[in-house]
Amino acid sequence: MDATLSSSFLSSTTLLSPPPSPRSHLLSPSPLHISSLRTEPATSSDAVKTSPPQPSKNPTNSPTTRSSPQRRSIRVRQQPSMPSLMFNAVDDFINTFVDPPHKPATDPRFVLSGNFSPVDELPPTECHVIHGSLPPCLDGAYIRNGPNPQYLPRGPYHLFDGDGMLHALTISRGRATLASRYVKTYKYLKERAAGAPLLPNVFSGFNGLTASAARGALSAARIATGQFNPVNGIGNANTSLAFFGDRLFALGESDLPYAVRLTENGDLVTVGRHDFDGKLGMSMTAHPKTDLQTGETFAFRYGPVPPFLTYFRFDSEGKKQPDVPIFSMVSPSFLHDFAITNKYALFAEIQIGMNPMDMIFRGGSPVGADPNKVPRVGVIPRYATDESEMKWFDVTGFNPIHAINAWEEDGGDTVVLVAPNIMSVEHTMERLELIHAQVEKVRIDLKTGTVNRVPVSTRNLDFGVVNPGYLGRKNRFVYAGVGDPMPKISGVVKLDVGDEMGRNRKESTVACRMFGPGCFAGEPFFVAKNPEAAEDDGYVVTYVHDEINGESRFLVMDAQSPELEIVAAVRLPRRVPYGFHGLFVRESDLRKVR
Repeated sequence: MDATLSSSFLSSTTLLSPPPSPRSHLLSPSPLHISSLRTEPATSSDAVKTSPPQPSKNPTNSPTTRSSPQRRSIRVRQQPSMPSLMFNAVDDFINTFVDPPHKPATDPRFVLSGNFSPVDELPPTECHVIHGSLPPCLDGAYIRNGPNPQYLPRGPYHLFDGDGMLHALTISRGRATLASRYVKTYKYLKERAAGAPLLPNVFSGFNGLTASAARGALSAARIATGQFNPVNGIGNANTSLAFFGDRLFALGESDLPYAVRLTENGDLVTVGRHDFDGKLGMSMTAHPKTDLQTGETFAFRYGPVPPFLTYFRFDSEGKKQPDVPIFSMVSPSFLHDFAITNKYALFAEIQIGMNPMDMIFRGGSPVGADPNKVPRVGVIPRYATDESEMKWFDVTGFNPIHAINAWEEDGGDTVVLVAPNIMSVEHTMERLELIHAQVEKVRIDLKTGTVNRVPVSTRNLDFGVVNPGYLGRKNRFVYAGVGDPMPKISGVVKLDVGDEMGRNRKESTVACRMFGPGCFAGEPFFVAKNPEAAEDDGYVVTYVHDEINGESRFLVMDAQSPELEIVAAVRLPRRVPYGFHGLFVRESDLRKVR
């Protein structure tokens, strides 16, 4: 663990070296401030196109679809109408004089610098395996979602606001192909046809009463003149992916899921906005939970009006079941993720919520932290038909945005939740680089109401995952990203959260891989060798970018190695921007996608 890596994970010595001490690479390079923005085509000499680009264009006024694939045609950009020109001029005035970007967290010159800057779409392009070989269990596709704005923002822009782009690495018999495609949401298509953004950004466009009123009035005018119909969706589908009911979805919690599929040559196609036969009329979480043993999927939505939380599930065939509104959550909360066990669903109502007074009187964001609010965890039977059995437990100072896993103990009388607790919750929306997340193990006695918390690791960790086969069941190992600073990930650790955790050792880290100076990744993902294998018998995969030489790679790490040894590395034909959440889908499951 003390050996020093070379200056880049891309060198052969780094690929084969053990990770350095935890303090070796705590500092990240200073961000590159940009004054303009451009997208990048693939220009690497390693890029070999396996198929020509597939220009596509959905009908810009297409309503919600259920399974019909999008029509493909040559892209034709509409000439701006006189109302459009007038509205764009008003938009420019608002962004220049009323509410220009005045905070680094919402200034696109800062937010979209370095490897956060967007890239152009990439058709299926062959990649080269430059170290080791890709294991057979990785035949399938690793797909990562993230924000990638198609236009340079005219005004304030937050990292969470960009159009969703999927980066899919399709693997078959040791060979890999990369494709990057926008999720063709209704919003994306309308703005692409118009040649400019049409709606204000949700996380950065409502700073203060004056700016909110101005942008709200402009949006109303665009809607009234037919430029945009919010009934067809307002979301970006930029957060995560899910596979259930033989469908693959791109998700963002402000809209319905968008069904997508991979073609035989590894390209990505948006099928359409999916409403589950009309049973899902509003938004859905970007973090549904699929129980691989039962085939069921559990989900929820939250919002600014009662009921602030609504819980629901899908059966093993992907058919949505009735909503369960939760009226016992009495104020709007930022509820990004949740957890399930065999019997229950767990929701963390944290100190981040809707904050209209701060927006009106202090020019802040409509979403912010409330230091006077006491966080609590709600537990409801996972097959509940109403909220009568919902129980809430105060957990002071517990602010998890993501949940890693949960399970039951003591015959079901105790639930255990493992999650990264945001220690500096006031920085969550505007100063991501100041966030410190400490993974904790929370035990709740459902009979007595007693709550016990134990730190699993004091390192800055988030984006934690487990073997998907253990979701909702007692597990031992967690794989999490090391924030340096968040949301850039400088390494991956393996944590042991088993029963001996906290008894015989103070630190639960049992394996670590740091990527080296200037090298950062996103969320790791665990892929088991097979369903019958031991819990940690598999591989940890992720995209990693070298900010020194501008190259990106796909890394495969041995999850059982104490150094998370790199067993395969794939050089990507161009850089993959930092993003959010990913998913691995096996080849056998890809064949089922409708």
